[in-house]
Amino acid sequence: MIKGKLLPVLTIILAIIAIWYAMTVVLNAKWTYDQAARAGVEVSFSEMVADTMGQERPVLPAPHQVAAEIWKTTAEQNVTSRRSLVYHGWVTLTATLLGFAIGTALGISIAIGIVYSRVMDGSVMPWVIASQTIPILAIAPMVVVMFNSMGVTGLLPKAVISAYLSFFPVTVGMVKGLRAPEGHLLDLMKTYNASGLSVLWKLRLPASMPYLFASLKIAMAASLVGAIVGEMPTGAKAGFGARLLVGSQFGQPLTIWSALIGAAVLAGLLLVIISIIQGLTLKRMGMAQ
Repeated sequence: MIKGKLLPVLTIILAIIAIWYAMTVVLNAKWTYDQAARAGVEVSFSEMVADTMGQERPVLPAPHQVAAEIWKTTAEQNVTSRRSLVYHGWVTLTATLLGFAIGTALGISIAIGIVYSRVMDGSVMPWVIASQTIPILAIAPMVVVMFNSMGVTGLLPKAVISAYLSFFPVTVGMVKGLRAPEGHLLDLMKTYNASGLSVLWKLRLPASMPYLFASLKIAMAASLVGAIVGEMPTGAKAGFGARLLVGSQFGQPLTIWSALIGAAVLAGLLLVIISIIQGLTLKRMGMAQ
């Protein structure tokens, strides 16, 4: 079974690496040919390919260059050092988790209000949807400035930006999930004279679990993106967002790509954790497929 799951994943990874190497040659070849023209020499195809794989500041670094940069900034650095990618990952992770917690709590609360209140269903839901049409790059600086004016800096502004992105999928998923119980089950609860709280706790919430975990996976990814974006306008000196900003300002593509790969790995680990919790929870509730 494990072999059956790993094979498609490894196939996709190998295909991505092959395409990556091909694009490295295509995008970096111009610099090689320009340098050869200035020197008045000709380069063969094999020489051009070899040169594109080792440029100091390539348009697109080769996978082995990024792997070497990640190794240098993880295994060869103390985790508390600002040069360590693990340190920057931890800074981004704390903002991500806090924003995810705030967004999840807010999303579930809004969803319960929408399901139980026709007024909220008609008035709040359209605003929830409309909130996601505003680009996060426009909101992030305003949030940072607002918190700075109140003397609040550091983790909280980033977490709020992260929560802004993560609450939406939780709200939409939970509204769908809380409305999932069929009519005859709700009628049965009425015959038992169950209170609204009992219906919520014993029927609607259990029925919404598959929808909740599906939403949490999207929310976690969105929360990570929000945390990274939130680090950019703050002038942060730590975090994946800060690494992206430094790499962009000083023309260091390896720094940018190592941060991107680090963020992707962190997102993958967080999604695996949610999937494990989902499997255990649904199995315990007898809802595992």
